[in-house]
Amino acid sequence: MDINDFSMRKSRYGESLIVAILKQNESIIAVARLYRKHGMSSAQFYKWRSKYGSTDASMMKRLKELEDENRRLKKIYAEECLKAGIQQEALEEKL
Repeated sequence: MDINDFSMRKSRYGESLIVAILKQNESIIAVARLYRKHGMSSAQFYKWRSKYGSTDASMMKRLKELEDENRRLKKIYAEECLKAGIQQEALEEKL
């Protein structure tokens, strides 16, 4: 079993689509109309706006890179903790 087996479900909305939807809202399109057009909830829209509200394409790319690096580092940390736990158990068995 791999640590990636427990990853979260991917959204059907990519970051570029989210930014496009938020830009549509900035161009005087009613929020309720965006909900119906894209099949989303108001809570989802406002969550996106708080996370991606002032980002552009280059910032989105950098955010994605940082999230990937964070995911990789968390995986390395989990593996090292597992190794340390195994070593600790081996030391306790020797005593």
